[in-house]
Amino acid sequence: MTTIVRQATVAIADGIHARPSHAIVDLAVDFDASVHLHFDGRSADSKSILSVMTLGAPFGAVVELHGEGADAELAVSAIADLIENGREGETDGN
Repeated sequence: MTTIVRQATVAIADGIHARPSHAIVDLAVDFDASVHLHFDGRSADSKSILSVMTLGAPFGAVVELHGEGADAELAVSAIADLIENGREGETDGN
């Protein structure tokens, strides 16, 4: 199985905290792929909010994404886009 690897620089002002972690998980579960985020020697499963939150990636950090599965390329691209563009997946009208 091929692994898709991409780096993304965190553009979310306060880093990957609770709200962006939730957005990452909401996005990741829509894909038939396993994506792990790597930062500072730690790894996080993109489908686990606790895992993503505890990654501790601050603003400006470079996160490496590793994806495997049928939708790996799409999933990695979508998650990287969210991280790089600072979108936090707000759904409550804010």
